[in-house]
Amino acid sequence: MADRYLHFTGTPPGRFLTRRLGLPRPAPLRRFGPAATDLGGPVILRTAGRSALDGPLPLDEPLTPDGTAGTAGTQAEAPRPAAVVLDATGVAGVADLAGVHSALHPLMRSLAPGGRIVVVGARPSADDHHQAAAQQALEGFTRSLAKETGGGRTANLVRLTSPDPAAAASTLRFLLSPKSAYVSGQVLELTGTAPAAAADPARPLAGRTALVTGAARGIGAAVAEVLARDGARVICLDVPGAGADLERTADALDGTALPLDITTGDAADRIVAALPGGELDILVHNAGITRDRRLANMSADRWSQVLDVNLAAVLDTTDALLKRGAVRRGGSVVATASIAGIAGNTGQTNYAASKAGVIGLVRSLAPRAAAAHGVTVNAVAPGFIETRMTAAVPLFIREAGRRMNSLAQGGLPVDVAEATAYLADPASGAVNGQVLRVCGQSLLGA
Repeated sequence: MADRYLHFTGTPPGRFLTRRLGLPRPAPLRRFGPAATDLGGPVILRTAGRSALDGPLPLDEPLTPDGTAGTAGTQAEAPRPAAVVLDATGVAGVADLAGVHSALHPLMRSLAPGGRIVVVGARPSADDHHQAAAQQALEGFTRSLAKETGGGRTANLVRLTSPDPAAAASTLRFLLSPKSAYVSGQVLELTGTAPAAAADPARPLAGRTALVTGAARGIGAAVAEVLARDGARVICLDVPGAGADLERTADALDGTALPLDITTGDAADRIVAALPGGELDILVHNAGITRDRRLANMSADRWSQVLDVNLAAVLDTTDALLKRGAVRRGGSVVATASIAGIAGNTGQTNYAASKAGVIGLVRSLAPRAAAAHGVTVNAVAPGFIETRMTAAVPLFIREAGRRMNSLAQGGLPVDVAEATAYLADPASGAVNGQVLRVCGQSLLGA
């Protein structure tokens, strides 16, 4: 459903009224597409104090001596910066935090609308409480900065666990692109795993096979489309009752439709039988249902249906495919959680339990899957996303859902899909055990 309020605030009367009444003023977001493959402006690199890295951060843009990407003219002629990257890995005490202020303060008013701020920090130390306090301070700083920048701008924190900056390449590429338009106020902690190099950065999933559950429509269909755009061969799975939509989605992507109830006992067998050579590289658990009621009014059937589809099937299928070696080394599992699983939601005790369970699965399984199978396990946690389901929500609740985030608007299915593709990229091997919220920095939850 169209966001008429967003459109209205872009008109002269809308700008006047929202300014006078103090109403939310969402900015249209620049999303990835043929006309928007990058942020459209220079990237500035700053350092707070002394970097703790062994080399320069892996930014795609060439940097001039003054830290500005590109060489377009003089300082007066140069366009407004589209992004700022702050290397704060060397921040080890309260005094060092002054360098964070001095590095970013002069740039805040010049950052272009829709711009990006990425703070690169280090993991808080278990042995040095001064360093831990300073590095944890960066999280509060970044989350607060994301809430005050406005204009469709975002701010995120990347924590490195190794002095080798190479692990950050795919994450910086994602956060410094239009693909991350609805990701803000987030913290990603990377392992020291050396990233794989993509043969073709424009099609990083070429030659890889992906299975997407719940792919007939909505977020699942968008995920399948983006994975196919990035080169993957996609198998689209959904319940037989969604067969017509499933066929349309698969046909449009030159993929394969697999009508299957993921909760059946032989689901893993049938999935393996449908895979080329019985193997895949990317497993996306997107299938999910809601059966909302307050707990006092919720029947046992409504409870178990949601837990069976949203959590038990994810656990069982993942376990079976990993045990069989059906997910190749260097592959990835990406599950769809929800901010409901982080913050809770009235009338959704079953749904929130299932999505919180997905988060628990990711955090526990990720290190073991990486060690035993060479597979990463991560989750995306969508906030208010404009889908057929949210379009059916009553008007005032829908409007509240749209505005209760730092970007003051709902996200689109493609926003979740872009985050999923980033996590599925073989170059993202250093991203493991993470839960990436795609919520415009929802004001609900942490």
